[in-house]
Amino acid sequence: MDLKQKVESLSIIETKALKALDSEKPKTMEEIAQKSELPIDSVRRAIEWLKEKELAKIEEEKKETIVLTAIGKSSLRKALPERLFVEALQQMKGKGSLEDVFKKSQLNRPEFNVAMGLAKRNAWISIQGGKKTVLEFTGLEKEFLEGNYPLEKTMKKIKEALELNKEEKKALQEALKRGLAEKVIDVEKKALLTADGKKAIALLETVKKRAYNVYGAVPKIFIGKKHPYVQFLDNARAKLLELGFKEMKSPLITQEFYNFDALFQPQGHPARQWTDTYQLKQPKTGRLPDKKIVERVKAAHENGWKTGSKGWDYKWSEDIARKVMPAAHGTAHSARQLAKGVKIPGKYFSIARCYRPDVVDASHLIEFNQMEGIIIGKDFSFKHLLGMLKEFAVEFGQTKETKFLPDYYPFTEPSVQLSVKHPKLGWIELGGAGIFRPELTQPLGVKEPVLAWGIGIDRLAMCALNIKDIRQLFSQDLTWLRNTKQVVE
Repeated sequence: MDLKQKVESLSIIETKALKALDSEKPKTMEEIAQKSELPIDSVRRAIEWLKEKELAKIEEEKKETIVLTAIGKSSLRKALPERLFVEALQQMKGKGSLEDVFKKSQLNRPEFNVAMGLAKRNAWISIQGGKKTVLEFTGLEKEFLEGNYPLEKTMKKIKEALELNKEEKKALQEALKRGLAEKVIDVEKKALLTADGKKAIALLETVKKRAYNVYGAVPKIFIGKKHPYVQFLDNARAKLLELGFKEMKSPLITQEFYNFDALFQPQGHPARQWTDTYQLKQPKTGRLPDKKIVERVKAAHENGWKTGSKGWDYKWSEDIARKVMPAAHGTAHSARQLAKGVKIPGKYFSIARCYRPDVVDASHLIEFNQMEGIIIGKDFSFKHLLGMLKEFAVEFGQTKETKFLPDYYPFTEPSVQLSVKHPKLGWIELGGAGIFRPELTQPLGVKEPVLAWGIGIDRLAMCALNIKDIRQLFSQDLTWLRNTKQVVE
């Protein structure tokens, strides 16, 4: 771009700022703003643009000043802790117990400790042990009490922006160290014309209009939009609500009673150990539901209760059931909903945050989302469940290749695993499902069949968004976030 083209490209604020510059004497931004009658922010922007076009250059002048901090200003106004300490001991005629001096000084404990340390370091006091620690003046405190304390003088001069003498400069280091003062660096920018800038001003008379290139490339604009995964979850929630499902509460923290016991999972099961679940340090226990429900769940574990089962044949502990933990699966919320009460027929869902110790890789996280659901009704069968699961995979994951495999869960019979074919990873497990066992439903007050499923909705989103690493869903990669298309309903 030649000089004439540069001049033709100048904006109004650049033109005004250019005319306000001088080739001999650098001018501050304020001076340029005053002469050009432009706002200071417009001047700063215009000067930067002129610098890029080599029509102006910027000189920076750094200026370091020392100022009092908020603590320093407060200490100067009220008095330094060491002065309050010494004055308190003076009021006690130069001798007193440590605790009496502390109360008299009205300092807090950290300030008092600092003040006493400084008094000891400057040999203003002696400290005597015994049943009570006694503080006593040494005689060297007189100079301090008379006001000859360099730190105080230094702080007063800093406040008034006066020059420090040698002794006060030494005290300045202590003021900086104690946070009573701080260094502030101001950068003042000045601008002046370059040789081309001087020529450009002359050319301004011949160039009447700014030239525009209507064929040039324009900056790419990135519109504001929801995170792709958040939008996916919102769409899934909206579709389930449209289908008549009611959303269940899904707290992050739950009792082991809901996470395991109400699901007919024995208290000695390996999945309840620290290697497979997380535990809370505080609080350690929570409240259990109605006593009748707890008694029925206990009986189901110990002897099968009235379900026709023999149970697990062990002594069930209410103390273990009270323990709280981060929810390990969404099924805990289904158990809570059944205990709370459900409509029959009825259908419920939750999109729940779950936590399990695991090795993080392309398809596993230690913190993940699960789409949990239950359908209650007399006429529902296992075949209905399979049809529902396939519909979820096709509708939400936008994948047509699904398969079912037999599986085992302590709380469902029969049980099934749903897998889908990911376009890049191949077959991946999506979730487990089945019909809740009577040992689970009957103690919670439900006699009808309950179809239940827990789908790893993170993996379902991987199919819909065509990504091969589950960690990408929680990425801060701006390129991916900007270029990922909106999820189409």
